[in-house]
Amino acid sequence: MTAAQRLADLRARIRHHEERYYVLNDPEISDAEFDALVAELQALEREHPDLVTPDSPTQRVGGRPVEGFAAVEHGVPMLSLDNTYDEGEVAAFDERLRRALADAGAEASAVEYVAELKIDGLSISLTYEDGGLVRGVTRGDGFRGEDVTSNVRTIRAIPMRLAEPVAGRIEIRGEVYLPRTAFDRINRERESREEPLFANPRNAAAGAMRNLDPREVSRRGLSAFMYQVIGRPGAVPPTQADTLEGLRRWGLPVEAHWARCRGVDEVLAYCERWREARHALPFDTDGVVVKLDDLALREKAGATTKFPRWAVAFKFPAEQATTRLLKIAVEVGRTGAVTPYAVLEPVRLSGSTISQATLHNEQEVARRDIREGDDVVIEKGGEVIPKVVKPVLSRRGADAAPWKMPETCPSCGSRLHRPEDEVVWRCVNTACPARLRRSLEHFASRRAMDIEGLGEALVDQVVRTGLVRDFGDLYGLTVGQIEALERMGPKSAENLVREIDGSRRLDPWRLLFGLGIRHVGERAAQALVGAFGSVDAIAAASVDALQAVEDIGPVVAASVREYFDEPRNRALVARLKAAGVRTAGPKAPAAAAPTGLSGRTFVLTGTLAGLTRDEATAAIEAAGGRVTGSVSRKTDYVVAGAEPGSKLEKARSLGVTVLDERDFLALLGRK
Repeated sequence: MTAAQRLADLRARIRHHEERYYVLNDPEISDAEFDALVAELQALEREHPDLVTPDSPTQRVGGRPVEGFAAVEHGVPMLSLDNTYDEGEVAAFDERLRRALADAGAEASAVEYVAELKIDGLSISLTYEDGGLVRGVTRGDGFRGEDVTSNVRTIRAIPMRLAEPVAGRIEIRGEVYLPRTAFDRINRERESREEPLFANPRNAAAGAMRNLDPREVSRRGLSAFMYQVIGRPGAVPPTQADTLEGLRRWGLPVEAHWARCRGVDEVLAYCERWREARHALPFDTDGVVVKLDDLALREKAGATTKFPRWAVAFKFPAEQATTRLLKIAVEVGRTGAVTPYAVLEPVRLSGSTISQATLHNEQEVARRDIREGDDVVIEKGGEVIPKVVKPVLSRRGADAAPWKMPETCPSCGSRLHRPEDEVVWRCVNTACPARLRRSLEHFASRRAMDIEGLGEALVDQVVRTGLVRDFGDLYGLTVGQIEALERMGPKSAENLVREIDGSRRLDPWRLLFGLGIRHVGERAAQALVGAFGSVDAIAAASVDALQAVEDIGPVVAASVREYFDEPRNRALVARLKAAGVRTAGPKAPAAAAPTGLSGRTFVLTGTLAGLTRDEATAAIEAAGGRVTGSVSRKTDYVVAGAEPGSKLEKARSLGVTVLDERDFLALLGRK
């Protein structure tokens, strides 16, 4: 046997045993025997470096940490699922789906579903070309995710080459998760190093996938389950059941407890069966995903702007636990809102350790008569946010006194104020350190100024040391100042300064959103900048002028006017502008400009040279059109920029009009 033949044989055998161990949970050889095969492969590849292939098992972990994650547009949006919490809602979903199919002219009497356990992890998209793994991308916001290929390669359950030859490019979607045994091991190690423990396996998995060092990701022990195939016609199996079987044949991990259900009664029986049985699984699951089995019928059912109509997630009822309420503390938000929360004796609930829970506001604490020292019942609403349900009055001590809201801010000592028409107390000191911390976290968030690396721990340091007193100070930070902070080396400092500098060039609606004006979300910020063209023009506009903008109501208009009436806020915007932060953009065309787009539906794909995606969307909407995320027979135009995705191919197959950038600008009446 030649060296090349022996290498090929070793790689095939190692992949076979990886699949037996990580995918099928049925190993055929001992760990020592497996390690011996890997050691032989490594030695042979060192002798013949020219024969090393990208899909070799030795290439799963290697190379240096990456500088950052590139953004990638999903060819087909990764929509989230609508949630249901009781049997009646599942039955209502079934009725809605049957009506939608009947309206579309499809036969709805013989609907079949596939029920799958809902894995509590991180959604992932894998791209294979001619059977080889070429890219892994997170879900992100559903339309754009992050390229985490280097981290995906460390997950041994995911093959770097499919077991069966598949020509061309296909996309496979699924969930990355952390097994409970790995989660417990990681927390034991962190506890021994006196590091904060992870709250639950999902958080640990998500944190791992955002780690820039693949070697660290590999140590976490992540795994995965796959459940969807996206590709050219003929490459995708006709049903969900066939898809899951095909994924297994390709050597991909598939959660084994899925079932085909004839009608909603069998779906409900499946959900009931796993309500308690799920606790014996080696991973966390918080519900059941119910999917229409026939993919052709899915096309007829379609989707809303947020959810597919052919699938729903049934969430298991919230679980409860009883523990001691040690203290009622308060926290200050970025708008100055001061809200109470419960400090609890740690208790295990729904797969995570709970030590804090929300108490909403002063009135809720009084209404439920919750007191410090009480034994309380807590639950996870939708298994996400823990809350205090009620006190156990039979166990209350005689000295337990009703709780009173503090009169001063716990951070700056300023006197708290509560407007007559609100239930929330507020710290009105705009220089309050706690407000500044929360505001900076919001300003740097991905949907605002997208300053990666400026997280909670670093925000706390720059505020505590006095380096940052408002958003404007961020743009004067130097590498030397950041490097001097705890846990910050030269490379990390350089990366952060680069991120801050890059945020200067973002669309101005992000700045408006990032300022944290009450009631101004992303949509309102986009509408305002589209109407006025700049933050300065918005700052000078009257309440009536603001309210005249579509989607802007009296509450938002009054809040914007109140914000810019404060001289310190206007001075802050001036500082940001002087620092080079972009405060103006192209003003959306007036309503009387092209009117031929009224009622027209657009889909954008690829990168335009003269407009950002947000600017193109704003221009279309201002001219009366609307933008959707997927191509269908109802789409009027697909605007294709550089490097378009699969939407372009689908548009051509459906006969939808495709515009290049020049044609698109001409349609808008622009040069």
